[in-house]
Amino acid sequence: MGQEELQKHLDASRYGTPKLKPDEQKKYMGTFRERCFVTMTIAQMKIEKDKKNFLKELTAHPDGTVLLNGKMDIALQTAYIKMINAQGGRFTVVNEAQSSEPDALGLVLAADHAVDVTEVDIDKKYPDTPEQKPAEKEGFWKSLFH
Repeated sequence: MGQEELQKHLDASRYGTPKLKPDEQKKYMGTFRERCFVTMTIAQMKIEKDKKNFLKELTAHPDGTVLLNGKMDIALQTAYIKMINAQGGRFTVVNEAQSSEPDALGLVLAADHAVDVTEVDIDKKYPDTPEQKPAEKEGFWKSLFH
C-alpha cells in the first residue's frame, strides 16, 4: 500500500467515507438534484394549489419517495403523511441538517436514479395562469373617436 492510499484509508476510517456534492445533498435532503421530480418549500406546502400540484406529481411518479423535512411543524408534516399514505406513496422524514424556516425545503419527491427534470420548484413547474377577463365591448362613441 502506497503512502497516499494509506492516508486515504486512515482518513476514511477517521472521518467516514467522503460524500459526493455534500452541499447539494444537504439542500435536497440527502439526495441529488438530478434525482428530484419536484420540490416544495415549507411555505409552499401551506398553499392549496401547490398541494393539488404535488398530488399530480405523486400520482405521475408512484415509484418516487417523498423526503419530508423533520424540522417543520408537526401538523403540516402529519397532513402530508396522510396524503402520501392515501396515494400509496413512500416517504422518509429527514432530520439531519434541516431548517424550519419558511423558505427551507419542506418536501422533495425523488427517484432512486437520475431523472434530470429541468424544473423542480413547484411554483416554476406549475406557474399561475391568470384568469382571462372577457373583452370589453367598445361603445359607439369610443369606436368613433379611437
